[in-house]
This record gives sequence, C-alpha cells and structure tokens, in this order.
Amino acid sequence: MKCNKRTVEACLLLVSSTIIVVAYVLASIGRYSSLPANIVPFFVIIVLLFAAAHIAMKRFAPHANPILLPVAGTLNGIGYVFIARLQDELAGLQALWTLISVLAFMIILAKGSPVRQYQRYKYSFLFLGFVLLLLPLFPLVGKEINGARIWVSIGPLNFQPAEFAKISLAIFFAGYLVERREILSITNSKILGISAPEPRHIGPIVFAWFVSLIIMVMEKDLGSSLLFFILFLSLLWIATQRNIYLLIGSTLFLAGAIFAWGQFSHVQKRVDIWLHPFNDPTGDGYQIVQSAFALAEGGLTGTGLGLGTPERIPAAETDFIFSAIGEELGLIGTTTILIAFILIIHNGFRIALNIEKPFEKLLIVGLTALLGFQAFIIIAGVIRVLPLTGVTLPFVSYGGSSLLSNWVILAILLLISNEKNQQQVERKRI
Repeated sequence: MKCNKRTVEACLLLVSSTIIVVAYVLASIGRYSSLPANIVPFFVIIVLLFAAAHIAMKRFAPHANPILLPVAGTLNGIGYVFIARLQDELAGLQALWTLISVLAFMIILAKGSPVRQYQRYKYSFLFLGFVLLLLPLFPLVGKEINGARIWVSIGPLNFQPAEFAKISLAIFFAGYLVERREILSITNSKILGISAPEPRHIGPIVFAWFVSLIIMVMEKDLGSSLLFFILFLSLLWIATQRNIYLLIGSTLFLAGAIFAWGQFSHVQKRVDIWLHPFNDPTGDGYQIVQSAFALAEGGLTGTGLGLGTPERIPAAETDFIFSAIGEELGLIGTTTILIAFILIIHNGFRIALNIEKPFEKLLIVGLTALLGFQAFIIIAGVIRVLPLTGVTLPFVSYGGSSLLSNWVILAILLLISNEKNQQQVERKRI
C-alpha cells in the first residue's frame, strides 16, 4: 500500500523531534552532568511547532513534497541545540525567531495564492530588492557590525535586509528570464568576438546584477555579493542553455575578484587570512586557526555533545557553527549536515523537473540554488576551500533574518510542489 505524503511527513517529523530532543538532553548532560531543567517545555514546544507546521501542510498543501519540511526542521533544531550550548543568552532569541519563522511559513501556506502570480509583479520585486539592499546605507537606520554595513536597526530590532532581497531578486530574475529566454538564446551579435545576444535584451538583467553587486561591495558584504552573482549566472544559464554565459560570467567574476582584491583593503585582508591564517594565529587568523583545531579535535565521531570546547571559536554560533558541530559530532555529524542539504537540493530540483510552467520551474531552481550555494559558500569558507565570506549556514546558524527568509523559501517551494502534484491527482481522477 502506497503511503500518503503527509503520513510520511508525520513519521519523519516524529523522528526529527526525537533527534532534536535527544541531542538537547545529551548536550546538557555533557556540559552540566545533568538533565536540562526545561526539558519538558522544550519537548512540548518542539512537538507543538512540528505539529502546527504539519497540520498547515495537511490543510493547505496536502500534495506537497513530504521530505523538505522534516529536513529543514531537523537542521533548525540541531542548530538551536548548538546555539543554546554555545551561548545561553542567544537561545531564547533563536527560539523566538524559530516561532516567528514557522508562523510565517504557515501564513504563506494558508494564503496559498498561485506562485505564478509573482511573475506579473517582477519589476515590483526588483524595486523591492533594491530598496532592501539600499536600506543599510541610510544613516538613520543602517548599522555596521563587525566591519560590514548590512544591518538595519529599528528600535531594539536588528535585521539583515539582504536576506529578503535575495528572494525578491530571485523572483525578478526568474520572471524576466522566462519572458526573454528565447531572445537571450539567440546569439546574433558579437561582443569582443564572442557570439552574444543584443545588449538591449540582456541590459536590464545585467544592470540589476551590477547594481546588486555594487551595493554589496559598498556594504562590504562579500558573501551576499557572491551569492547574488551565482544566482544570476545559474538562472541565466538554465533559462538559455547557452554555455557562453558561463564563460562570460566566470570571466567577469574572475576580473571582479582580482579588481576587488587590488582595490579594497578588507578583501585583501580576507584573502590573506584565508591563505596564511597561521602567520597570525593569535590575531587576524585566530578564528580560522581555532576552527581548524576544532574540526581536527572532532575526528570521526566527535568529542560528544557538550564535551568539546567550540566556544573558543569567535562567532561559533554564526559563521563557524559547522566547526562546532564537527568538533562535538565529528565527521559523522558534519557529513549528516551535508546529506541534509543534499536532500533539500535534490528534492528542490526534483520538484523543478516535474513542473511544466517555466516561471515556477525557474523560480524553484533559483530558490533551491540559493540554499545550496549559501551552504556551500559558508562551509567552503570554514574548511578553507574559499575565503570566509560571512554568510550563514541555512536553518542552522544563529540569525533571525536568515532563518525567516529560509522558511519563506521553503514555503514557496512547497506551494509550487503542492500545485503541481494536485494537478496530477486531478488528471488521474478525470
């Protein structure tokens, strides 16, 4: 007998909640040699959150993919366990942001408007994206933290508008490329001897990309700059199936990276720390060096939850939470995190492959790519494959803006999945 999608989801959520609660208990035993005092309310809150999300899925998206919600919930829960283990004072804030994010997730599902309607407002989303990117540059609300001017402060609330700008720009890119993909696929002109579409056709989207990157450079947010560039390039290539765009894009990226390295001191510093962290192990290289020691200490199985010393790593709850997981859960734990992201990417692309409507297909690819590339960029920075850029690990790192935007992305993916599967069910009935 074939299992209902929501039944599969409920079973996976039960497994997920068990993993999170057990991890929370083990972290407390390892750290304090006692059970956590709030174990009962913690268990109740986890169950209620997962139950509410599942009921919303069953009511508003009964035919949606059953894997994405449990995997995202598990990542969110494990992230919370490590944040609580690293800094008790941040645990309450992360719990509050988790509640807000899941509520936003359910509201988007309940509203249930067809995602294809977003295409009609693509230029509105472009404008919104630019406004969000520009906000941190305004003197009254913009705020610089750790050298990056990416924060907006309104009263006691601090948030990163770029986290929501990436969703707006993904919608714009998908809508514009669907509308112009046939023209963009025709290479009837030459640029520096290379076949390319006429500049007037590709101009608006290149302008959008260029302005986004300029704003990010002004804000010294290298991670978001790289993320927006990858989003632009991947959607352009998928929409047109023209390899020339990969060549041109890679060339532009390389040229931009060399220019930034030569012109901006903060970029030079990031590259130097990346290449030579042990030249200054107690100064600029301290964070990377401690991260490397933590991963080495973890070995295959880790020191055990609550038994390591990941608090030695500055910003372990944000940029380096992957290192904290590696120290206490070892290679097995970090590999499990990687598998979770692979599951999200696989299921996202699988949804896209089964969709006939080009806008929804391209939007899903873009949003899935955002999650996948963001995870890759931060993990690659932690293990020194790339310079550290400062983006968060989706669903896992501390940060309300990032967490909320990721749950919004998840809701959009599941809405599109539900719409497609519902159409298939209706066809079978006919």
